[in-house]
Amino acid sequence: MSRCPVIVREATLDDVPALLELWSDLARRSHCERRSEHGAESDGVAAVARIAADPEQRLVVAILEGRVVGAAHLMRAPISPLTSDVAVYVSNLQVLDRFRRRGAGRALVEAALRWAEEKDTTHVLAAASAFSRDANRFMARLGLSQLAVVRGATVTALRAKLPVEPPAAARLGVRDTHSVGHILAQRRSERRAQRRARTGVE
Repeated sequence: MSRCPVIVREATLDDVPALLELWSDLARRSHCERRSEHGAESDGVAAVARIAADPEQRLVVAILEGRVVGAAHLMRAPISPLTSDVAVYVSNLQVLDRFRRRGAGRALVEAALRWAEEKDTTHVLAAASAFSRDANRFMARLGLSQLAVVRGATVTALRAKLPVEPPAAARLGVRDTHSVGHILAQRRSERRAQRRARTGVE
């Protein structure tokens, strides 16, 4: 029995409902805010249009048996702030459970590799969900070694763990008004002392 080939192409606005279904589990595990169906679709349409207009990003989908079964977000960016070397970052790579082990994930990574080669990009970096052992094993089989662990939290959760008032060194761009006031008061005191001294001499 022959296997149906996987087709990878750029995502279109018509793919938004399928993408929302594909990434719904990921959004739930990331504790993303729940949106109404209409609101989520509007956000999805705007996101697909924005990515399509950016030459440094691509949103690709894997098609099998005439439907979207997987997707990945690709983005070209520097490897670090201190180097000109650029990598293709593969994120949110997801394949529907019932269509796994049929080549969709490999085809999506192949699309990232081809784009990196077209752009003379030196590296491909891929992120896999910490909740997916299969995805991490898949990445390892392709020779993608673990370079970092990405952690995330909501702003509310992170604020609960950090002081409400950040230390002075962390308040970027904020002048120390107490020090400025102290200096001005000291100068006024010095001027008064000088006037008293002159009056006493005269």
